[in-house]
Amino acid sequence: MSSRSVMLALIALLVILHVQLWSGRGSIPNVAQLQAQLKTQNQLNQQEVQINQQLAAEVRDLKEGLEMIEEKARMELGMIKVNEIYVLIARP
Repeated sequence: MSSRSVMLALIALLVILHVQLWSGRGSIPNVAQLQAQLKTQNQLNQQEVQINQQLAAEVRDLKEGLEMIEEKARMELGMIKVNEIYVLIARP
C-alpha cells in the first residue's frame, strides 16, 4: 500500500508539472509568444536607433557648422546672400 501511494503521488506530481508546462505563466506557448514580441520590439528598437543616429548627426552638424544652416535656409526658405543674384531656370 505504501509503494502504491508513493507511485500515485509521483504520478500526480508529474501531471501537475505537465499542466504547468503547457498552460499558465512560463508555459511553452507563453514563452514562444514572448519571444515573438521580443523579436518585434528589437526590430523597432533598431529602427529607432538609426533615426536617433541621424538626428544626432544633424544636431552635431547644426552646432558645428554654419554651412548646414545656410544650406537649409537656401533650400527651405529661398534665402540669398547680400549682393547675390537669384536666377531660377524653369524647364518646360
